Amino acid sequence: MTDIIAGIAIPETSAAAEATRLVDATTTPLLFHHSRRVFLFSSIHAQTLNLDADPELLYMASLFHDTGLLPPFSEPEQRFEVDGADNARAFLLEHGFSSPAADTVWQAIALHTTPGIPTRMGPEIAATHLGVLTDVLGFALDDLDPALIEEVTAAHPRGDFKHGFLQAFHDGLKHRPDTTYGTVNADILEHFVPGFRRGSMVERITGSAWAA
Repeated sequence: MTDIIAGIAIPETSAAAEATRLVDATTTPLLFHHSRRVFLFSSIHAQTLNLDADPELLYMASLFHDTGLLPPFSEPEQRFEVDGADNARAFLLEHGFSSPAADTVWQAIALHTTPGIPTRMGPEIAATHLGVLTDVLGFALDDLDPALIEEVTAAHPRGDFKHGFLQAFHDGLKHRPDTTYGTVNADILEHFVPGFRRGSMVERITGSAWAA
């Protein structure tokens, strides 16, 4: 039987089912529920904006988008968004998806925290970004049907999401602070880590190897 939440059908392909099991097993309940809510809100935005997003690719992007915050994917010295994107692309290629499909999911995840760019790109990339904004920042929440919001949060409860989510970011980034340069992630380390000082583009330019 198809699982339908807030009028959105959860993809039932074998790859989607395996991805669900994998992400559920390798992330925390808070991040798993967040990722599923992101898919549901992304799908609602796609419907509202008439974005022709592939449901399975949108589901994959939503599921994997924060996996880079946790081991073993949080070890490299690179942005956590890229960790999650690499993780998703490897999964998709291993499960028979085309390279263009895997690249679409990679871009959706790699850019999901980047302001101003994802909404100018393909439907899966734009919808993933909007879904993340809704679940994390409450973007367009007042425009959504309260009954749909209630159904989403009943299926995937928020709990103490605000505090838990910030803590998850802190835990996933504190050992690689340099990867937060130029991103919103630096805000979190600045809040949590005593003595943390975000990098400055002005300092990088004035302190470069050039004489002038």
